Amino acid sequence: MAKTAIKGMARLQARLNGSVQETQKSWMARLLERVLRRGAQMHLNAGFLEGATYPDGTPVAAVAYWNEFGTDRMPPRPFMRQTIAKNQDQWPKLLAACLKQSGGDLEKALDMTAERIVAQIQEEIRTLQSPPLAPSTVKAKGFDKPLIDTGHMLNSVGYEVVSD
Repeated sequence: MAKTAIKGMARLQARLNGSVQETQKSWMARLLERVLRRGAQMHLNAGFLEGATYPDGTPVAAVAYWNEFGTDRMPPRPFMRQTIAKNQDQWPKLLAACLKQSGGDLEKALDMTAERIVAQIQEEIRTLQSPPLAPSTVKAKGFDKPLIDTGHMLNSVGYEVVSD
C-alpha cells in the first residue's frame, strides 16, 4: 500500500511540477507578448535629430549629410554607413540584453540601446581618418581629425524613443 501511495505521490508531484512550468511559461509568454505588442508601437531614432543646429542656424543634420556624402569641395566620409555596417548585427542582441537588464521595461531597454548606438556613432566620428584632410586644412585647423572641427556635430549626436 505504501508503495502505491508513493507512486501516486510521484505522479501528483510530476503533474504539479508540470503546472508550475506551464504557469511559468504562461507568465513568460505573457511578458513576451506584452513586449512585442508594445514594441510594435515604439521605435528609436539615433543620429542628428530635428532641432539640433549650429549657432548660425545651420541644421546639424545638413552638415552630417554633407560629411557623409560629400560636396563639390569635400570628399564623402561615410561615418554613419560605417557605423551601421560595423554594428547593426549586434543591435538585436544588445536590445535583448538591455531588455533583460531592465526587467522587461521596453522603454528603458530602448533608451539603453540607443545610448550605446549614440556612443558607436560618436566613436566613428572620432576615429574616421579616410579620406584624410588636405594639408592646407590640417594647417588651418591645427589637427587632422576629418570629422571634427568645433566638436559641435560630435556632441549633437542624440536619440529619441518614439511611441507611435
